[in-house]
Amino acid sequence: MADSSDINTVLSNSLSPDAATRTGAEQQLSQAAQTNFPLYLATLVQSLADESAESNIRVAAGLALKNAFTTREFARQQELQAKWLQQTDQDTKTRVKELALQTLSSSNSQAGQAAAQVIASVAAIELPRSQWPDLLSVLVQNVSSGQPHQKQASLTCIGYICESQDPELRTALIGHSNAILTAVVQGARKEEANTEVRLSAISALGDSLEFVGNNFKHEGERNYIMQVVCEATQADDARIQQGAFGCLNRIMALYYENMRFYMEKALFGLTILGMKNDDEDVAKLAVEFWSTVCEEEINIEEDNAQVDSADQMRPFYNFSRVATNEVVPTLLQLLTKQDEDATDDEYNISRAAYQCLQLYAQAVGPNIIPSVIQFVEQNLRSDDWHFREAAVAAFGAIMEGPEEKTLEPIVKQALPILITMMDDNSTFVKDSTAYALGRITEACSTAIDPDAHLDSLVRSLFAGVHDSKMAASCCWALMNLAERFSGDFDATSNPLTRHFNQSVQTLLAVTSHAGSETSVRTTSYEVLSAFVQHAATESFPAIAQLSDVIITRLEETIPMQSQVVSIEDKIALEEMQTSLNTVLQAIIQRLEKEISPQGDRIMHVSLQILNTAGAKSSVPESIFATISGLANAMEEDFSKYMDAFTPFLYNALGNQEEPSLCSMAIGLVSDITRSMGEHSQPYCDNFMNYLLNNLRSTTLSNQFKPAILQCFGDIANAIGGHFEAYLSVVAQVLQQAATVSAAPDGSYELYDYVISLREGITDAWGGIIGALKMSGKTQTLQPYVQSIFQLLNIISQDMNRSESLMRSSMGVIGDLADAFPNGELVEAFRQDWVTAMIKETKTNRDFQPRTIETARWAREQVKRQLGGTASVMQQT
Repeated sequence: MADSSDINTVLSNSLSPDAATRTGAEQQLSQAAQTNFPLYLATLVQSLADESAESNIRVAAGLALKNAFTTREFARQQELQAKWLQQTDQDTKTRVKELALQTLSSSNSQAGQAAAQVIASVAAIELPRSQWPDLLSVLVQNVSSGQPHQKQASLTCIGYICESQDPELRTALIGHSNAILTAVVQGARKEEANTEVRLSAISALGDSLEFVGNNFKHEGERNYIMQVVCEATQADDARIQQGAFGCLNRIMALYYENMRFYMEKALFGLTILGMKNDDEDVAKLAVEFWSTVCEEEINIEEDNAQVDSADQMRPFYNFSRVATNEVVPTLLQLLTKQDEDATDDEYNISRAAYQCLQLYAQAVGPNIIPSVIQFVEQNLRSDDWHFREAAVAAFGAIMEGPEEKTLEPIVKQALPILITMMDDNSTFVKDSTAYALGRITEACSTAIDPDAHLDSLVRSLFAGVHDSKMAASCCWALMNLAERFSGDFDATSNPLTRHFNQSVQTLLAVTSHAGSETSVRTTSYEVLSAFVQHAATESFPAIAQLSDVIITRLEETIPMQSQVVSIEDKIALEEMQTSLNTVLQAIIQRLEKEISPQGDRIMHVSLQILNTAGAKSSVPESIFATISGLANAMEEDFSKYMDAFTPFLYNALGNQEEPSLCSMAIGLVSDITRSMGEHSQPYCDNFMNYLLNNLRSTTLSNQFKPAILQCFGDIANAIGGHFEAYLSVVAQVLQQAATVSAAPDGSYELYDYVISLREGITDAWGGIIGALKMSGKTQTLQPYVQSIFQLLNIISQDMNRSESLMRSSMGVIGDLADAFPNGELVEAFRQDWVTAMIKETKTNRDFQPRTIETARWAREQVKRQLGGTASVMQQT
């Protein structure tokens, strides 16, 4: 890379379609950057600015320069920025910036665009540090008096700078808002003759809107910005129209409170007109404007409902409600513009309209019903499938928003027609009908009459399960029905009982069919789980038979593990094993103790799968969930499986490289010890060692700690007085954890973590105190009593707390008082904050009855304590 021909060859090769050539060139560039960074930068910027060089060379030079300053990885980004700030001399920095700015004026537009990226990358480093103070004024000057290509490149550069997500740069840009606005608004005016310049300006304006809040506060500046954007919606070039509507979306989201005047004077009419634009991309953005309006107004209403006084309320103008009669009919017409060739994830105008209609229903509630019902009645029986599909979609779209009692009579009337439309000759209509039924079963299930609707509804949905396009919607609706008609947990029968056996047979047929797609099989197994979970007791014999089928299917997957030849096969097999385990978990949960006869088979197949599952497999987590359910169901009888299972459990507990599996294992220790009670004692030394190691781990995140502390309480509860062996170590851990607190300016995540940590500590102490009290070893707690009260005092004074933390704290107070019944702790319980804390919890109307009951119990225990013999609390 000694001369220009060398560097040009390398740069050209860095864009080569041949991977080997490209990789070799990239390595040469990387080596040059490592050897002499300033020389590397100077050489590249010279190539970028060289007017005699070919476009591809100049573009490659710009790309390499940009990559010298920026990357997506945060740590690497810090390194690159440090090389510019600390390893690059001032002369080189000046040369890079000057030549890059000079290249913005190049008649070669590709070189100008490349220079824009370079400048934006350097600006991201320097502007937050108050360096390069004249950059934006230079760019403004370029836009004001430069040639069209220079204007465009400079505006593009401003756009690149403004679209950065770097928080420090975004803060710094607020101080440059005047310069940014001057440039972009000047370029975006209708008086700008060059279309490409105007397009770049509108794009840059959209990226800069977040930083110009101060300008938006001034009516004169705001009026001018809005005038320029509104005029741009009427430009001859559709790309400029798109950019303008994109700006309006952002403006509405950022500056809703300033929009009343503009909505009345211009935006209402412009956006309705835009929604009818022949250019689909323009129309979609105009539709999205009303989606933004609805989202803002939904959020404002929610926020205003939570404030204490009127002066805290955000301005609310009801734009969506006022415009309902014009916007909603337009959206309904756009629903009929379906593209039958569109892929499932393609976002077109009809899907944009559907999304907006859903939001509109949430924003205006019952006001949306008249327009939609009129449209539905006119089109539900249309000869053109586009209109039938649009009518069904519209009906489903308004299910969330209006109150259920308002929708109920309309849904009752529509249901028979919708059910027949599941047999429509158009796949699109059937698919939308299935989705609409899913929406109805979720949002307005009270309208479904089990005698009038259920038989035909269930039959039609199960018929749709076989169709891969409709399967997901049908399964969703069936799961909703299972939940809706489940009745009481111990009910002998429910409205779905008569459908249970046939439903199970249908789902087993779909899931075993060789031609079924993996997604259809997976969702069908989810439905099977839901039907089992919500089944009445009359269906228990059928569930017991189903357990045999599911276990057999799991057993049949074992030999398949050795036949897997591709990644796709592996994913499909793991998904099947996970789905089968999900059904098995539902069966175990429903049958409880009655699953015991199948316990041996379940454990045998579970251990086989655990033994053969490869690294990074997702299946062990689902196996652990199954085993957790089995342990809960079998209680102390589960102990016969422990010797065979614990090696897998210990392995997972120690597997800090797979945090989700390790987390599952920690939960499983809690489940097993709770289920087996004292029978778990032989395994507790190992459990405690692994749990304590995980607490000290630097690999696992802090989020694991609350569950581990809670687990200590479960182990103590299970093994009673035997926990004394671990008391001193665990007490030290709990005391240390109790010192963690969140600063007043801490993050929400930290506040949540401190709450959950304290919940873990109090749960642990609750279990330990109860265990030692029951085994007559209360005195071993004496050294730790003071620190427990210190924690409770901290909790009482900290307003950052949850109901479960307060309930757990009440439990600890009551347990301590109960454990020392002779008034040994009377001085501690006489403290005013104890009484105040109990009273506050006991009288909180937002708390659940069990929390209030725990507080009352604690109060009774404390009263007994205060009536006992007084003595001084032992000091630690």
